[in-house]
Amino acid sequence: MGTGTSLGVPIVGCDCAVCRSTDPHDKRLRSSALVEIDGRCIVIDTGPDFRQQCLAYNVRHIDALLITHPHRDHLAGLDDIRPFCYIQQQDIPVYASGFTCNAIRHDFAYCFAEPKYPGVPDIVLHEFGYYKPIDVLGVEIMPLPVMHAQMVVTAYRIGDFTYITDASSVPEESLDIIKGTKTLVVNALRKERPHPAHFILPQALDLIAQIAPREAYITHISHDIPHAATQQELPPNVHLAYDGLRLEL
Repeated sequence: MGTGTSLGVPIVGCDCAVCRSTDPHDKRLRSSALVEIDGRCIVIDTGPDFRQQCLAYNVRHIDALLITHPHRDHLAGLDDIRPFCYIQQQDIPVYASGFTCNAIRHDFAYCFAEPKYPGVPDIVLHEFGYYKPIDVLGVEIMPLPVMHAQMVVTAYRIGDFTYITDASSVPEESLDIIKGTKTLVVNALRKERPHPAHFILPQALDLIAQIAPREAYITHISHDIPHAATQQELPPNVHLAYDGLRLEL
């Protein structure tokens, strides 16, 4: 539902070629994904564009949320699940690491205050540990730690699909579990100039080569990567993801 970095693309006030591009693939809302399994809709991350994404892609039902980490570009839209709670007349489970659950309790304290104010998001936090599969509505999901500079971020492996965002390195134990993935989504902020907290494109390509998936998709992309020109430079099984991309797994 979104493939952009924290500022989105175009960036406010920027006149670079990508920000001025008319190619719809160069328009990137903040990173988010929706996984549908046997009619169950599981969303990964609710950034500040979440409401806009739900409207754009006609999301009518959400069964659960997976949160990767508490940075605002991945969490700020959590309040926008309110209409889903109202329409569905049920709590929505939110799965996250202990670190991220604590941040949610702090940043969205009004959701947990008693007496509960009418209309606040009805969420139930489910805290997990790493390297142990979790059951999300009958779907087995493996949460794995990856490093975002010094912050631990959660990658998720769901069957043969693995989603990694905001990573600058992957621990060996996580890498061993990710190997065998057929479809990999991984972040790459820009083409050059190393970044302390994100892979850049050559690093992401190195990781993809280690994991050797059937197909790989790059996400969390800044305005330093033009879609059309960069896609021509990539290996045949590596693709720049774009907002609205749909994969049948």
